This record gives sequence, C-alpha cells and structure tokens, in this order.
Amino acid sequence: MSLSDSAFQQRIANLGKHVSARAKDSKVYQLPIWPEPTRGIPNPVLRGALFAAVQGKNRAVFQRELLACQKGLQIRFTGIQLDQSDLDVWEQALHLARLHPLGTRCDFSVYGFLKALGRKTGKSEHEWLKNSFARLMGCGVELTNQQERKTYGGSLLEFMRDDESGRYVVIFNPKILTFYEGGWTAIDWQDRQLLRGKPLALWLHGYLATHAKPYPIKIETIRSFSGSSNKAIRGFKRKLIAALNELKKIAFIMGFDFEGDNVIINKPPTPSQQRYLINQ
Repeated sequence: MSLSDSAFQQRIANLGKHVSARAKDSKVYQLPIWPEPTRGIPNPVLRGALFAAVQGKNRAVFQRELLACQKGLQIRFTGIQLDQSDLDVWEQALHLARLHPLGTRCDFSVYGFLKALGRKTGKSEHEWLKNSFARLMGCGVELTNQQERKTYGGSLLEFMRDDESGRYVVIFNPKILTFYEGGWTAIDWQDRQLLRGKPLALWLHGYLATHAKPYPIKIETIRSFSGSSNKAIRGFKRKLIAALNELKKIAFIMGFDFEGDNVIINKPPTPSQQRYLINQ
C-alpha cells in the first residue's frame, strides 16, 4: 500500500532528522559542484568495465567478478551487470545530489528525472527506471586504489520511493567520494543524449573525456575495458569503427586511424585540459 503524499513527506522529514542527528559534529561531505550542462563522474568509473558497453538484454550476473580497468585500479563487482543506461541514471542522481551533503536525502519526481534523461514518461519508462535503481542499489562494488591499498566496498546508491506521488528519495554514502579521489571529469550531458542507444560510442565518449590527449590504445584493450561481449576481435573492430564515427558526427573527436593493433584518436582537449597540457 502506497504512502499518502503527506505521510511520505513526513517520512522524508524524519529521515532528514535522523541523518542530521547522526551526522552532528561530523564533517560535511559533498560532491564537487559541476556546471548544469555537465555531469561530474569519477575517472575510475569511466576507465573500466563497471558500466559496460553492452545491450541490456545481454546482461551477465557476477559474483566478485574482477572487471577490466586502467592500471592502478582494481574493481570487483557482484550483481546484475550495469550498462550505459544505468550510468545515465547514476549520473543524473549524482547531479541532483551534488547540491546536498552526502548522507542526507535528495528527493525528486520520477517525471522530472525521466525528462532529464530525455526519455518518455509512460508506465514502461517508470518500470525501466525502477529496474535501473534496483540494479544500482543491489550491486556490490569493491573499488581498490592499488597504490594506496585502500578499498571502497558498497552499493552505488540507496533509495526510497513513493508509488502514489511518484517521488524518490536517494541517499549516497559519503564514502562514495573514494571514487572521486582518482580524479573526475565533467561529461557533456548533451553529447550523451545524442549518443543514446549506442553503448560502445557512449563508453568511448566517457573514457576519452578523461584524457586530455589520448595515447594510442590497443583495440583489445578497448574491448576489454568496455566490457564488450564480442569475443571476436575483427567483429569488435567493425563496431569500434562505427562507434568512433558516431563520435566524429558530434564533433567530439576530429578523426582516428589504425596502426597495427592500435587505434590513434585525434581528440581536441577541453579548455581546462588545454591548460593542464600547457602546464606539463
């Protein structure tokens, strides 16, 4: 039985009081405040297979699976495999939560959330969102900084939902900041909207955005880091070419070429990345 709107609001208020009492005299933890047209995502999340370049119907189920990722990190995952549409949901939830101290509530309407994702707002989309939140809540992520030998272990979010009023409350554990200690990138949200439904292009967009000047990278490394289920390297290369062409269409990259087993990608740096390169 659903809570009435007033009862739900009372529970939100009580939850806020509980969290505030628990956090009294404690340090306030908050996400970076990135600009509205972007979404601030931790680099470790974008440099590995945590949010894979797969179609949702092909999800695997993992038990402490060691996911491929960039050197210096280690990611183990338990749960139903996450894909790029789940990353959209996580990004938008983080975007709303950045204005609130971590560990406190962040509430929003399902309608507004779906609109922000560029999706329709009918029953099937409501169910899709429920499933995505369930995967993000139900998974277990162990992210290890191998240099510091420290590991974060937990789910990616917690939530409460009122099915009558169509409102959610999302709470992020302050320890989620562990993800941001490896650096973070402001992802162009409009770009992601243009690439929706193209998993490998979306993954590449996130991965390349974390690099001011991408080094040549092996095709097999991209296949592994992206979590692709395509085991044949020739078949994957065809998909890679198509995905890179999608990035050219939106002017995210200027071009690409292949040298043996490597792909060389010409990506213009953002203004902040340009300043970083000058200071090197």
